[in-house]
Amino acid sequence: MAERDDTTLTNQTVELLQTMIRNACVNDGTPTSGEEVRNADVLTQMLEGTGLDVEHYDAAPGRRSVVARIAGSDPTAPSLCLMGHTDVVPVNPEGWSRDPFGGELIDGEVWGRGAVDMLNLTSSMAVAFRYLADTGFRPRGDLIFFGVADEESGSAYGAQWMADHHRDAIQADYVLTENGGLHGGSAGTPTISMNVGEKGVAWRRLRVHGTPGHGSMPFRSDNALVRSAAVVQRIAEYRPPARFHEHWNTQVNQMGLDDETKAIMLDPNRIDDYLTAFPHTGAAAHLWSCCHTTLSPNVVASDRTMKTNVIPDSVDLNIDIRTMPGDSTAEVDAHLRAALGDLYDQVDVEIIMNDPASLSPIDTPLWDAIQRSVERPFPGATISPQLVVGFTDARVYRNMGAVAYGAGLLSPSISAGEFGTRFHGHDERIDVESLGLSTRFWIDVARELLG
Repeated sequence: MAERDDTTLTNQTVELLQTMIRNACVNDGTPTSGEEVRNADVLTQMLEGTGLDVEHYDAAPGRRSVVARIAGSDPTAPSLCLMGHTDVVPVNPEGWSRDPFGGELIDGEVWGRGAVDMLNLTSSMAVAFRYLADTGFRPRGDLIFFGVADEESGSAYGAQWMADHHRDAIQADYVLTENGGLHGGSAGTPTISMNVGEKGVAWRRLRVHGTPGHGSMPFRSDNALVRSAAVVQRIAEYRPPARFHEHWNTQVNQMGLDDETKAIMLDPNRIDDYLTAFPHTGAAAHLWSCCHTTLSPNVVASDRTMKTNVIPDSVDLNIDIRTMPGDSTAEVDAHLRAALGDLYDQVDVEIIMNDPASLSPIDTPLWDAIQRSVERPFPGATISPQLVVGFTDARVYRNMGAVAYGAGLLSPSISAGEFGTRFHGHDERIDVESLGLSTRFWIDVARELLG
């Protein structure tokens, strides 16, 4: 019976994921993008049949989030929220082997933008929540499903807006969101990662100034674009020193490394050279980001129309800065000064986003519930606390006082390094086995914690 249930649940998750991918809720950072209402309405149609109230919240036209709740029997018991975002990042179709919004099922994998970030988990959460409601699950504390808009552009129309305007609707003691479930360790000591924290987000806009002039006379000109090129080059070449967060030692010890490699990975004076020569680019990039503040110049723009025959007098550069735990605005400024040197005084720095790193403790009933739930399909596996290098809506909940983990459960066949390249990359896809494992995982954790 359980096996038949799991097959049905997996098929439902696949179908829901395909539909959500095809809805193409692309969030490019502008207020009118996203159109998450399409995925919110699909989730509503699925959940309304449970007999539970499903509430809609519109932060702006088209920017809809959805909340459903199975009320707990004990008002003093802890509550759990399953939170998944419904938006996806833009895509360049020319780099894809398949239609990025086709949601095709090919050789046991669902293809499309959002397949790993994070419509796979959002769909599996919704299917698990519906199953628990349909089977009469009565938790001690509230179980909440939160399908949220605007995660991909900072949460202003999603989790942060809900926290500011409808906190009671989403308040929870414990939260599970993206991303966890990758297998690691060795055959004798297998591990499965769960994200317990994330680096800070310190996006900055650098305005580079120059003097306007005619493009036909560039000699000795003061060209803002030329100066911005130098700024970009210095930021790209900047290498801050390595810093290890409180879970780094555990993370390294559970990688299944030989003693010599482990010693290098735990030595801030040697790890940089090791990762520079590391053969797998994706894995090296991830490990580097785990123990360094990173600065990535990603956008060049101007607040006025630029013309080929006009030397520009100002250019804006958007820099994606991700900070280590403990870093504040002062440390971000110090990194920029160190990177730019004498050019620092020639730019204006504007704060776009300024959320510090956040960590949740692991000595919690939820952590124990996750461990027991993982052991069902993977006996002997130990969950491993990780720091995620991107940002998620978990930070909003941590600011609200909740314990929040990035979770899920994936197939052992997935390579962590290769999997990481699918986030915001070409040919994003997820295997059906992982969809089934994640769906059952949410059910098991809810029962373990709230049952």
